[in-house]
Amino acid sequence: MWLLKTSEGAEAALTFRLLPGNVKTVGRAPRADFIVDAALVSRLHCRLAAGAEEIELVDLGSTNGTFVNGQRVDGRASVKPGDTIGIGRVDLLVSEGMDSTGAPDRSS
Repeated sequence: MWLLKTSEGAEAALTFRLLPGNVKTVGRAPRADFIVDAALVSRLHCRLAAGAEEIELVDLGSTNGTFVNGQRVDGRASVKPGDTIGIGRVDLLVSEGMDSTGAPDRSS
């Protein structure tokens, strides 16, 4: 399982969970799977496709762009644990969730 979380002290506290094999959209529209209601976020901003080892991020033509580790995504990008996804003014830190034994949870 992947976790996407805002840092402590961020304007909005957000946590999203993404299982390998799942594809989710991020944006401020009610039809987005993960809703981020913040400045500079497009209605459907980006799409996340979770794999076992990485997340594939696709910018969906957002007005203000999607960023990985401060670099603007031109089309697609691979995201790994420790990376930061920038969506509008919101930064989401990517990590692997842990199972009950403390090992990375890679269940689908």
